[in-house]
Amino acid sequence: MEENLINLNNKIYSHNNNILLGIINDLQQIINYSKDNLIIKRISDIIIKMNNIINENKKNTELIRNDNSKLYNQMNKKFDELKINILNNQEIKYNDDYRNTTNKRIKYIGQVLNGVPEGKGIMFWKNGERYEGEWKNDNKDGKGIYYFLDGDRYEGNYKNGLREGKGIEYYSNGDRYEGDYRNDKREGKGIEYYSNGDRYEGEWKNDIRDGKGIYYFSKGDRQMGDYSNGQPIGKHIKLSIYGEVEEVNY
Repeated sequence: MEENLINLNNKIYSHNNNILLGIINDLQQIINYSKDNLIIKRISDIIIKMNNIINENKKNTELIRNDNSKLYNQMNKKFDELKINILNNQEIKYNDDYRNTTNKRIKYIGQVLNGVPEGKGIMFWKNGERYEGEWKNDNKDGKGIYYFLDGDRYEGNYKNGLREGKGIEYYSNGDRYEGDYRNDKREGKGIEYYSNGDRYEGEWKNDIRDGKGIYYFSKGDRQMGDYSNGQPIGKHIKLSIYGEVEEVNY
């Protein structure tokens, strides 16, 4: 009976040691990517602690307790977090950017995984534009802010490098759009505020007014109807600030 318990114990420790050895191997791969001496030291200290646990396991002849199982689970969880954050504030310089021949990327500062942007970071382009926000597998993905060369600014969601979901775009002329984006364009429902005090609330398609909408004039009048390719079509109803109703045909 005692011999069976010892054999079982050895199998358990052998399994857990293999887990730790696998994690150590992955950590060693991350060290190969990093040029930050502080990061390398932090990982090296973790590897030393893991090796100490392995050596202690080999000496121990008692059955592994539940507390140790929790320890290994915590290590795996910590390592998953470490993979994302280990190269925080690293810099990537781009000399020959294959992604865009007219507006090349020149520098990225932020979190990196497997040599590409992952997490939070800032990308700089040759023409002076930049993006600050979340990344996934080398693409803008999540919440972020893009600063355009002409002074425009977009704040909102990205998916696979494109504007997708809710966002706000501030234009250099004082106009502002708040609403839906699909495939990098204004599409769905949104409101555009104009610098002269007017605004449009309604549907958008392919970056222009398309569908049902209401146009509010700065003086208080408003007009409702259908739009196509950015232009009013069909019958519109115009309501004045004084309560007068007018039918307008396009």
